[in-house]
Amino acid sequence: MAQIKPPPTQKLEDLRAPRQGRQTLSLSWRWRRVLALLVTDIWGLALAWKLAATLNQLYSPLPPTLDWGNWGGLPGLFWLFGAVTVGVLARGGLYGAPREQRDYVRAGQLISLVYLLGLVLQYFYDPKLAPPRSLVASAWLGTVVLVMGFRMVMTGLLAQIEGRRTQVRIFLIAPAHRLAKLAKVLQRQPHYRVVGAAFSSMVKSEAIFGAIERSQAQEVLAESLPETELASNLYWQLRRSQITLRLIPSSVEMLHRRGMPEIFAGVPTLRMEPPLLGGLDYRFKQYGDRVFALGLLILLLPLMVVVAIAIRVLSPGPVFFRQERVGLYGRPFRIWKFRTMVVEAPALQAELEAENITDGVMFKLKADPRVTKVGDFLRRSSIDELPQLLNVVLGQMSLVGPRPLPVRDVERFDPWHHVRHRVLPGITGLWQISGRSTIEEFSDAARLDLYYIDYWSLNLDLEILIETARIVLFGHGAY
Repeated sequence: MAQIKPPPTQKLEDLRAPRQGRQTLSLSWRWRRVLALLVTDIWGLALAWKLAATLNQLYSPLPPTLDWGNWGGLPGLFWLFGAVTVGVLARGGLYGAPREQRDYVRAGQLISLVYLLGLVLQYFYDPKLAPPRSLVASAWLGTVVLVMGFRMVMTGLLAQIEGRRTQVRIFLIAPAHRLAKLAKVLQRQPHYRVVGAAFSSMVKSEAIFGAIERSQAQEVLAESLPETELASNLYWQLRRSQITLRLIPSSVEMLHRRGMPEIFAGVPTLRMEPPLLGGLDYRFKQYGDRVFALGLLILLLPLMVVVAIAIRVLSPGPVFFRQERVGLYGRPFRIWKFRTMVVEAPALQAELEAENITDGVMFKLKADPRVTKVGDFLRRSSIDELPQLLNVVLGQMSLVGPRPLPVRDVERFDPWHHVRHRVLPGITGLWQISGRSTIEEFSDAARLDLYYIDYWSLNLDLEILIETARIVLFGHGAY
């Protein structure tokens, strides 16, 4: 392979050595995120221990050996547990990349591990030296709940603030037929700005990296780089200049990244083995969805009654709209929604097909004339989706999953699109939080669904639900 040579004036040094004098806005923002989450975690820890110490006064005090006095209104034991907990969270990557910062379930697991190890070490040191169970139990439970809860709120606020920051400058590297499409996708997002582009086939040129630096790009989005060695070399050059590299992977590469690197018989491999308690996480999701959906139906019943009355009074016709959708393994079912269009809307769709703004698989209009006045509000606030909680209770849908589409759309699928039907459809999903109505090509939405299937976890579901709540609250991308 042809080697990329440095310019004559460039000092020869290790590829991993950092470049001097480059500090980007994105790097500065990352430190602010870390500081905000650190303060949030300390606040959650302190409040949990404050509540636990107050509760413990009603039961039994700390033994004299563990009574290290109060510092800042908190028992001395807190400062030890607090320091260890923050250290373990940091070591576990919870202050790393934004994706890791949103791993709420892992945060709860690491906190529980700290308390468990604390009890084990205390027992081996002195079995008779034991803090009151009321203090340990309440501090542990309070820390898990408050740290996870505060993190959910803070990451949502940070995401909202980040979306209003100065535009992130992006340099594109892709095949010729993909550059224009990727640029168009980025241009629809107000916080990204394309500042340069290059063909994947030309990326071996020594001038490419110079073009990236001259463009003052903060991130590089690359697709179909020709060789692994080239991708690695580009990564290290960008890393030295504090420029983020984003690779658009193929489905096979996504699957590879789920594996654990391991040398097997002298050959580099990726090991992917099933979990020890396989299926328990899905069972938790399955039953948890139904219980949570039933609870929401009961809680939101007064609001749904008000909405039903408004639809009945302001728009002649039935309150609910039931449509056949394609669900798990292609089985049809009827979805429940509050009616947002005129009664004759299905019959009018054929006349409006020419105004469809998507690639033809989905049907979507920027200003659909069939939508009623009350329906427009219900759509923008996503209240029209609330009756689908009944579909979740009936086991036809999940809270999170690929969005079930009408038969008309599914009939226009490419063969690979049907992979999304291998999991239970959901009320919300990656598609909804990654652009909602701004996605015009169904293949882009289908790739998000495949990513969800490949990387599914309880934490991913939780992250999607939190992001959905934020998007609905601020009304982004719905029409």
